Amino acid sequence: MFDQIIQFLVTGLSVGSTYALVGLGFAIIYNASGVVNFAQGEFVMLGAMSAIGLLAAGVPYPLALLVAIAIVTLVGLALNRFAIEPARGASVVATIIITIGASIFLRGAALLIWGKDIFSMAPFSGSEPIEIGSATVVPQNLWIMGVTVGLVLLVRYFFDRTLLGKAILACSCNQTAAQLVGVNVKLMLLTSYGLSAAIGAIAGLLIAPIAFTSFDAGTMLGLKGFSAAILGGMGSSMGAVAGGLVLGLLESLGAGLISSGYKDAMAFVIILAVLFFRPSGLFGHKSVDRV
Repeated sequence: MFDQIIQFLVTGLSVGSTYALVGLGFAIIYNASGVVNFAQGEFVMLGAMSAIGLLAAGVPYPLALLVAIAIVTLVGLALNRFAIEPARGASVVATIIITIGASIFLRGAALLIWGKDIFSMAPFSGSEPIEIGSATVVPQNLWIMGVTVGLVLLVRYFFDRTLLGKAILACSCNQTAAQLVGVNVKLMLLTSYGLSAAIGAIAGLLIAPIAFTSFDAGTMLGLKGFSAAILGGMGSSMGAVAGGLVLGLLESLGAGLISSGYKDAMAFVIILAVLFFRPSGLFGHKSVDRV
């Protein structure tokens, strides 16, 4: 039993790392604009599908990954420029509805381009299982966890140490005040959407070699990422990351020790419990005032 629990924990950390990246994308946009971007799951799907399409066209593996990230980043920038920015001044609910419409549009576009087929992608560095103590992991799981740690540290450094990151945080506190002191609010929002899309694409590339993907693969991943952000606290980027890891661990342990049939339902049960007992999330502030 102990060996099984160790295996469940390793699997949970791997899956949770993916949820953490998706949740981080949600948190970045929410912090910058107060909007929940429900197209985040589609960024994950587009990252994987774009790379698979490029590889099928004969593009070298590393280049295909980089181009896929660039494509999805441009999609994120276009979403802000042509859908979010024209609606500036609209209510937050109206903007959220726009992101839901964008999600449906991107999913439909993916269906037209790639069809209903299910695709897979070759792993980054082989598929020979590795023994770590009493647990067995495939190399791609190590890639997922390692890249997640690196990205989280980079994002933390970006917001804490760079002028651009601090300007985005200033917009999250008060857009009017930030604009009065010379911050280009429009550019900061554009940057946050591009950064969020890039992180979503990387999450898609990481998970594609160990899970089949299709035009609608982003729907469930988006919901799981949103669950992670809610669990950790929507106002906290690092909270969203922690929420993703906790969600992945709970999912893996629940599926292994109770029943795999409840695996997907657990995320939504957790959301309801957190919203009922602690609406600000496990790591969020108890009250947040936005002006």
